[in-house]
Amino acid sequence: MVFPELVLVGYPPEDLVLRPALVRAAAAALQELQQESTRGAPGLVVTLPWAEDGRVHNAVAMVADGRCELRFKHELPNYGVFDEKRVFTPGPLPDPVIFKGMSIGLPICEDIWCPDTTAHLARAGAKLLLVPNGSPFEVEKFHQRLDLARQRVSECGLPLTYVNQVGGQDELVFDGGSFVLHRDGALAHLLPFWQESLAIVRWHERADGWRCDGDARWREEPRLASVYNAMVLGLRDYVRKNSFRGVVLGLSGGIDSALTAAVAVDALGADRVRGVRLPSCFTSRASLDDAAESAAMLGMRLETLSIESPVETLESTLAPLFVGRPRDVTEENLQARARGLVLMALSNKFGELLVTTGNKSEMSVGYATLYGDMCGGYSVLKDVYKTEVYALSRWRNQEVPDGGLGPGGQVIPTSSLTKAPTAELRPNQTDQDSLPPYEELDAILGGLVEDEQSVDQIVARGFAREVVTRVQRLLYAAEYKRRQAPPGVKITRKSFGRDRRYPITNAFREP
Repeated sequence: MVFPELVLVGYPPEDLVLRPALVRAAAAALQELQQESTRGAPGLVVTLPWAEDGRVHNAVAMVADGRCELRFKHELPNYGVFDEKRVFTPGPLPDPVIFKGMSIGLPICEDIWCPDTTAHLARAGAKLLLVPNGSPFEVEKFHQRLDLARQRVSECGLPLTYVNQVGGQDELVFDGGSFVLHRDGALAHLLPFWQESLAIVRWHERADGWRCDGDARWREEPRLASVYNAMVLGLRDYVRKNSFRGVVLGLSGGIDSALTAAVAVDALGADRVRGVRLPSCFTSRASLDDAAESAAMLGMRLETLSIESPVETLESTLAPLFVGRPRDVTEENLQARARGLVLMALSNKFGELLVTTGNKSEMSVGYATLYGDMCGGYSVLKDVYKTEVYALSRWRNQEVPDGGLGPGGQVIPTSSLTKAPTAELRPNQTDQDSLPPYEELDAILGGLVEDEQSVDQIVARGFAREVVTRVQRLLYAAEYKRRQAPPGVKITRKSFGRDRRYPITNAFREP
């Protein structure tokens, strides 16, 4: 039986592995497995942090017949979401282990992203590679894993089993998709994505090496389906693993909250999702109706609590110090912060996770209120641009994700999809009063954030320089807000927080 990376403690453990007590507990669990292993029982390929000579290694163990053999990860990733060199010491190039007379290589995850480890195992006599992995989801990433594994198989001439983790861990989501490759690179087995599974693979020794039964085909999952599944699994596991009773969210009638509610219902079921309308004097009847329609379509609870009285009280309290000053964004933000206060009170009282509804476009340029609509414990749309929010909403109105607990058919109101987005913090307000159209904004942000392009490069694509420089200025200025934002599901290769880490104090600007 082969398990994914660091299965005895969870991946990624971050600085938790610097605590000797955790490493000792993992070692005790391994010893217990070793004691329970008897002749005739399956061998176990398990993974754990292992301390030796004052160093902690990312380790894999072959446990069988009352014995245990350890090997250490040689290649430690230190890019993107990975910083294993911070907490682990690399091991030497690992030699194979012997199981029932067969020589098996046990490279761990990053060990197959470079050819040295697999080449060494082949030279040392390995006949099969079993690879524990903790490879997090990114859109359109699976083909990279498959191509990389095929490249290693081609180089060393050995069949390979790739076992990947499934589930959510904080901001990361692991999509599974474990697979087996024949020594010629053909796909023999492919396990499901997004759900835990168990597959039995039978191997036979032939004149040209070992080969397993099976023949599989892979068809790439559509981008929108994979993004939606990642959001569902990420939220479901965050709620489940942190023992929340359910979730609560502000339901404004806008597209962001409507999509977030749909994801929550698909993840947890309608009975564990509480929507709350929080109207102010600027909230339109249409917005209230759209929120009600959204909740009715999803079959979830809907509460209504007016914030007019608390906002009036706050303005009255501040009036002596604000006298003589015109109304501005300060008074607008009082409304958002009053909503955050009410929603956090509901979260505290009922043990429900407050889910924020902001998207990546807003978080990029700071179009959000700190301690207001940013208030909460988890963000489903944190790594999803506004234009993709619309695309995902249209997709969900046509499809139900595998394992989704929500209803089929339309779940996002037509009005939420077609009306101009607005924060409704002042009369006749729309997002485009403050921002470029989202199609333009998202394209510019894609260049600045995802591709690290210069202003000149983006201008060369046809965008006005003054717009690009303004967006860049907003992007840098909002770093202090993003640093205080809740965690959210990583979707792209440049998510805020884990992938893109800029200093808050930053005076650099391109001309």
